[in-house]
Amino acid sequence: MRNIVLIANPASSGFTGAGFRDIVTILSESFDVTRIWPETAEEATEVATDAALRGVYAVVAMGGDGVVNRVANGIVDSPTALGIVPVGTTNVLARILGVSKKPRNAARALVDAIAAPRPIARITATVNDVERTSLATFNVGVGFDADVVEVAEKRPSAKLMFGSMHYAKAAASKLFGTYGSKQPNLRVEHEGRSLDGVTLLCQLHHTYTYFGRVPLKFGPGPFPGATAIVIEHLSPLTGADLAGRAAIHRPLDGIEGITLLDDVHHLVVKADPATQVQADGELLGAASRVVISPDHNALSILVPR
Repeated sequence: MRNIVLIANPASSGFTGAGFRDIVTILSESFDVTRIWPETAEEATEVATDAALRGVYAVVAMGGDGVVNRVANGIVDSPTALGIVPVGTTNVLARILGVSKKPRNAARALVDAIAAPRPIARITATVNDVERTSLATFNVGVGFDADVVEVAEKRPSAKLMFGSMHYAKAAASKLFGTYGSKQPNLRVEHEGRSLDGVTLLCQLHHTYTYFGRVPLKFGPGPFPGATAIVIEHLSPLTGADLAGRAAIHRPLDGIEGITLLDDVHHLVVKADPATQVQADGELLGAASRVVISPDHNALSILVPR
C-alpha cells in the first residue's frame, strides 16, 4: 500500500473535525496515511520536506492555497507528488487543476489520480538585504496584488466570512487610494528589455483568479511558458477596464499602459522603495529586488483523471 502524508490546516475556512475524519477514512482505504496538523506554516514545509526525503508517494494538502504552497515548497525537486483536498477560501490551484470543490470527492479522486509535472516559479526576494527563496504554483505579484493580500490578511475573520468579496473590497480600497496617483517605482528586466511600472503580475497558467469563478487572462494564449504583465499606472479607470475584461473573459493585453510578456523564463524586478511581494497569496515581504524563474518540471501534482 502506498504511503502518504496528510497535512491539514484546521484554520482553513471550510475545515471541520468531522470532515477531516471522513477524509482520513476515504484515503485510508487505498493509502497508508500519516496525519499531521502543523502548528505553523514553517512546520508544514518541514514535514513535507521530511516526507520527500523518506520517499513518500505523496503529500496531501488539506486546506487552502496557503497550505498547498507550503507543501509544494517542501517537496519541490523530488519524486514525491502533491495532492490537494480543498477546504480553503479561494482554492485557486485546485480550481485550475480541475480538482473537485467537494473535499470528499477530491479525496476519492486521489486514488487513481495521475502524477504529472506542473509549472512552478522559483522566487528570490531581497527583503531587508536578506535573500529569501520561495516558490509559487500559480501566481507571483509585486506591487498591487501583494498590497491587496496584505490588506486582506489584516482581517482574517472577514476573509473567512466573505471570501472572494473580501479580496475584492481590499482591491477597491487600494485602487481608489494610493494607487490612483502612484508613480512607477518598479524596473522590470526581461530579455534585454527594461520596463517601468507600479505592478508586475506573473502567472503560470493561462487563467487564474482570486475572485471566485471570474477568470483572469493576460493574453489570447495559452502560451507555452509563464506570462506576465507590467502595469505602468493603475488608475481607477484602468482598474475598471481590467475588471470588465475579466468579467467577459477577454484577455488583458491591449490596454494602454499595460505590457504583456509571454513565454517568460526569467524576470528581474528592482523596486525603489521596497515593495510587497506575494506568491500564491502568501506574503514574502517588502523586497528591493525580486528574481522570478519559472520551471515546468520541478513539481509533480496528482491531477484527476
